[in-house]
Amino acid sequence: MTRVLLTLVAGLLPLGQAMAAETVNVITVDGMITPGIASYIEKAIEQSEAEGATALVIELDTPGGLLNATKDIVGSLLNAEIPIVVFVSPRGAWAASAGTFITLAAHVAAMAPGTSIGAAHPVFTGGGGPTPSPPLPGQPGGEESDSPPAVRDYRNEKAENFTAAFIESIAAERERNVEWAIEAVRNSVAISQSEAVKLNVVDLVADDLDHLLELIDGRVIKMGREQVTLHTKDARVVRVEMAPMDAFFALISDPSIAMLLLMAGLAGIYIEVQSPGLIVPGLVGVVSLVLAGLAFQVIPINWVGALLIIAGLALLVAEIFITSFGVLFAAGITSFAFGAYMLFRVPEISDLSVPFWSVIFPAVVVLSGFMAIVVFGVGRSFGRPQFSGREALVGQLAVSETDIRPQGRIRVHGELWNAESDEPIERGQKVEIVGVHDLIVRVREASGSAGRT
Repeated sequence: MTRVLLTLVAGLLPLGQAMAAETVNVITVDGMITPGIASYIEKAIEQSEAEGATALVIELDTPGGLLNATKDIVGSLLNAEIPIVVFVSPRGAWAASAGTFITLAAHVAAMAPGTSIGAAHPVFTGGGGPTPSPPLPGQPGGEESDSPPAVRDYRNEKAENFTAAFIESIAAERERNVEWAIEAVRNSVAISQSEAVKLNVVDLVADDLDHLLELIDGRVIKMGREQVTLHTKDARVVRVEMAPMDAFFALISDPSIAMLLLMAGLAGIYIEVQSPGLIVPGLVGVVSLVLAGLAFQVIPINWVGALLIIAGLALLVAEIFITSFGVLFAAGITSFAFGAYMLFRVPEISDLSVPFWSVIFPAVVVLSGFMAIVVFGVGRSFGRPQFSGREALVGQLAVSETDIRPQGRIRVHGELWNAESDEPIERGQKVEIVGVHDLIVRVREASGSAGRT
């Protein structure tokens, strides 16, 4: 009897182990697609493969991001050795731009109600204007026409063609709607979750994660040359958290955070320069600038925007020394605002940007208010008479301690000074200081209204 029980237990152990091994790892991507997010996804895939997870679910909500980071993520998804499920959620989320590429690259693509996908066209702003293309005979602008030559923006066209080919290859690999994918790039087409299912852009709509795991249970997907059946209905859900270093880089590589770090750094350094010895503003400024520098190593920047920021700061400083009745100050703030708006706009390789009204405008208002106080305060200090040093003695009233013929001594502010005068002055008489040379002051007899007290 005992032997029979042992045999049954031994037979049930592999089944129990198999059931216990059915786990689904889940990660959440909420925000811009940056190198920190790419590293997070790649490590999650590696961990899930090492643990033998049934699948990895990526809960996605993104407005876009860096093309290089997107390329790295797509490569990881296409070469993953476990099923990857991208779930655009929660309700109200979107898989825009870079998110469209990531969603299409998944083995299973799902969306929650009230979500959207698309608008993957690279948006260009400024720089590298359009180039006239040589027209063919018979076309407008050709030999048979007096019309101006057709204008083609080769830079924009090159980037558009590249991204269109990239998304076409992804959609074809996952057997999704190639035509729609190309339209999403070329014409910024965006659709809701219900349309996405009808057009074979995604596979299904699920209310939440539990509903998703129930719907994809038993689904057969293609993994390389093999067919794999998903067993997710009763799988254990394990949340894979982002590593501290990845979370740190993901935080500072957010354009809004990087912009605020830059402004905090500039403000801190400026305060320390104006009031040496405070230490704390200078320390905060240096740390903020170092963190901003790390962010700029990750985020591509527009050098036109950077130059505008530098020019704006130079104009704000110039306002302190040049009387322009606020013209330089207004020009500096305007230049700084435009520079901040353009700083992260590098549309050839990124969708990253800083919201103007929610981030840039409040930050510029605070900075301009701070700078206005500084400019006003420093400007007023320039207009005040000097009250320390030898130059401050000029114009002061003093009393002669001895006869000055032509040299003697005077007392001013409780101090004795050697003095000289072109005219004889009697002891005890009031004198006015008219100059200072080395440690000798030149004086003259004070008139009734001369000098300062």
